Amino acid sequence: MATINILDRTGKQVGTYDIEPTDLAPRINKQLLHDAVVMYQANQRQGTFRTKSRAEVAGTTKKMYRQKGTGNARAGSRRSPVRRGGGHTFAKRPRDFSFRLPRKALQLATRMALASQLKDGGVVLIDDLKFDAPKTREMATLIKALGLTGNSLLVTTADLNVNVYKSARNIDRVEISPVSGLNALNVLMPKRILMTKAAIEAVRANVPKKADAAS
Repeated sequence: MATINILDRTGKQVGTYDIEPTDLAPRINKQLLHDAVVMYQANQRQGTFRTKSRAEVAGTTKKMYRQKGTGNARAGSRRSPVRRGGGHTFAKRPRDFSFRLPRKALQLATRMALASQLKDGGVVLIDDLKFDAPKTREMATLIKALGLTGNSLLVTTADLNVNVYKSARNIDRVEISPVSGLNALNVLMPKRILMTKAAIEAVRANVPKKADAAS
């Protein structure tokens, strides 16, 4: 059983927490993690690009000069893709890149991603994380006390905490998400993850009793 230290706001150890990566996922399937990350990134693409084909660009369709006898290579109109100002050979059209994986596969991928972070020592636990009001300076001081500055960081709470969100949203390379907002992409992207004890217990509570390995 792996043991993680539980820290307070000053970085002092106030307890320990026992957890194994296998408690979240029986194994880490790299292919499933790859598929999930590709899906989330593809769903973020706008796909609003568009270019003109040779039929759409402005210009005459008249043949530039006769086919033979000029000494030049044969040529059609000025709209040809090989000429400056011509249309694109394979003009881009708006498209939708989004697709979906099965819900259970995505849930498993999220647990695998967190298990991978646990295995690599990327998870830091804090006993509690609350603010009476949004205080960016206090949040920055807390992050520094925990030794988490200089790296990308994901702050995770059990539930949406508005004061925590507003305290951390303006700090460079820091993202905030409740447990319900975790996915394979936002768990794998940061170098470190700061989780409250309640948050990691909420994750464990959502693990099926018989967590199936990815096929």
